[in-house]
Order: sequence, then structure tokens, then C-alpha cells
Amino acid sequence: MLSLKIAFRNVFRQKRRTILTALTMFGGFTLSAISIGWGDGTYSNTIDIFTRNRLGHIQIHKKGYLDQPSLYKTIDDYETIGEKIIGINGVEAWAPRLYSAGLASVGEKTAGVRILGIDLNLEEKSTRFSRKIVEGRNFSSATSKEAILGKGLADILKAQIGDEVVIISQAADGSIANELYPIVGLVESGDDMSDRMDFYLTLPEAQELMALNGRVHEIAIIVEKLGNERRLAHQINGMLNKADLDIAPWQEFAKQFYQAMLADEEGMWIMLLVIIIIVAVGVLNTVLMTVLERIREYGLMKAIGTRPLQIIIIIIYEVNIIALASIIAGTILSLPINYLLSFHGVALPFTFTYGGVEFSKYYTQVNVRSFLIPAVTILFTASVVSIFPALKAARIAPTKAMRVH
Repeated sequence: MLSLKIAFRNVFRQKRRTILTALTMFGGFTLSAISIGWGDGTYSNTIDIFTRNRLGHIQIHKKGYLDQPSLYKTIDDYETIGEKIIGINGVEAWAPRLYSAGLASVGEKTAGVRILGIDLNLEEKSTRFSRKIVEGRNFSSATSKEAILGKGLADILKAQIGDEVVIISQAADGSIANELYPIVGLVESGDDMSDRMDFYLTLPEAQELMALNGRVHEIAIIVEKLGNERRLAHQINGMLNKADLDIAPWQEFAKQFYQAMLADEEGMWIMLLVIIIIVAVGVLNTVLMTVLERIREYGLMKAIGTRPLQIIIIIIYEVNIIALASIIAGTILSLPINYLLSFHGVALPFTFTYGGVEFSKYYTQVNVRSFLIPAVTILFTASVVSIFPALKAARIAPTKAMRVH
């Protein structure tokens, strides 16, 4: 207790040194807290856009479909599976999908397309499909004989709203699938490559066209809270208990995107390490200078019987008192900044696409780790860095130190 009192007095005796050390820690903490919040916000926002708007957080396929997609690898009882899935706590929505390849023609223009059969109502609940429509309208009904094209595909075909498009493909029964559809809408998903290929039909119409009545290729699942997808995928797998189905979270069926996100997160940790090194050097320099200026004082303390361990404890206390004050001040500043940026974000001067995801704003995320990691790091770094100067002070010979002016 006495050591703590002495440490408090010493902190306020050397105000200039205290302020300099505190500013170094304060700046490091604030920058780290905002950087981690920014990184987490960007990470979560990117994943949410990529999964919720397009792929889903969890997908169910016939075993082997992802490795070798085939028109014949279908899920037959998808409606029963969907009813079971939606009853699981933590699942927000689900949507069945049918995929195929084909040729689309408008006038003299022809292009290869990816046919997507979607359930109008379930897709809207899952991926908010109507928000992607940039021209025209959505399907008039869940069974309408209409087509919606990706904006890029429409540009390739020189197609406009109201034009008729001919689609040709191969049906599951071996026949040639062909039909004529009016174009009622154009979509932008945020992925230019997909928008140059995607050709949307209502699920019943796609099933009839491809002779796949009552069957789909994929069930996309949206979870209520990002981060629970692995646990829920395992839970769904156990509940369905179907050996012929693959149930995977987005980290498995979108591996390239997941690896890109991990690399981005590693970059954030490297930046944090740089900040820690800067803080450590600043603290070491300040504490070492303080010790050198107070050699006579430490010599006097040892001469009157103060043990070396007590001197070490006093110096470590001093540094940690400054660190705690800096953390509190940094939290007071960085918390409202993170909170405001999590709602309003920072608008970018231009939009860009990364991994098929379009960015126009950056958002932060307010969470415990944004403040806990910098706080623990600053305290740990300050304690470790203060040991060397403390040992130097504790080893001072009283007779030699008393002669220092």
C-alpha cells in the first residue's frame, strides 16, 4: 500500500514526463481501438454483403455437387427440409434454388447464361432480391412466365425492359428446353461477373423448363447472427441426418473469399503490432529517462533501507497508473467515435469492387474486443517495458548514486 502511495506521488511530481508518457499510451490505445473496430466492421460488413445478399450463410447440396455440379444432383424433399430448418432457433430464413446453363438470345445477340430458378417469396426474405432490381420490376407472381436479367447480361444482349428473350438449354429428361420470356427487370448483385451471366426465372417455371418438378439444387440458409453459422450447420446436419447431403457454412463453400478475409484480418494484426512497438519504444524511452533523472533519489531510498524489490514495484506501479489513466481517457474518446462510425460510416470518394462485393462506405463495429485488446496490450507492454529501467534503478549503489547531481 505504501509503494502505491509513493507511486501516485511520483506520477504527479514529474508532470511533464507523465503527460508525455500518457499521450504515447493514449494515442496508441485510441488508434488501436478505432483500427480494430474499423477492421471488424469492414470484415463483418463485407461478409454480410457477400453471404446475405448472394450466397447465404449456410448451403445444402446433394453430396458432391459443389465439386462437380450436375443438373441431376438434386434435392427432392426440399420443402420438408425447409420446414424443419426454419424451426431451428437462430435461423432467420431459407430459400431453394435451381441452377442450369443455357443460351439466351435477344434479336441477333446471343450469350451463355446461368439459369437461376428462385422462389419469389423465400428469396425476398433471405437475400432481399427486390433491392437488387435497378430497372423494371420484380416477378408479378411466384409462378409467372417472366425473366429478370443481370444488368451486365442485358448490356451484352442489348436487351431492354419489355424485350422478349429466347432461352435454350438441356432438360433433365434429355429433351431440348426452350422458351420465350418477356424481360421485366434488370438486377445488379454487386458482382460484375455474375451480372454478366445470371438469368432469373421463378422456381416453378425453371423446374418446368428443366423437367425438374419438385427438385432443386441448393438450399440457402440465412442465420440471425453472423458467427453462429458453423454451430447451426452442425446442428442442421445432426437434425436432418442425411448422408446424401452436404451441409456447409460459407467458410467452406466460399473458401477463396474466406481466405481473402483471413488475409485482411492478418493485415490488421500487423498494423496493431506496429502500434504496440511504437508505444513500447515511447514508454521505454520515457521511463528510462525518468530513472536516469532520479538516480540520486533511488540511491537515497536504498540508503535509508528501501529494498530493491520495493523500488521495482514502485516504478512498475507508476507506469501502470499512467497506463490505466491513458486507457480510461482513450476509451472515453474512442467509444463515441466507434459508435458514430458504426451508424454513419465514412463515405468513400469512389466505389470499388473487391471479391465481387461493392463498397461505397466503411463502417466500424462496437464490440468488447475493440477496447479489451488494446487495454490488455497497453498494460502488458507498459509492465514489461518498465522492468528494465526498474531493475537498473534497483541495482544502483547508494554511495555512487548520492554523488550524482
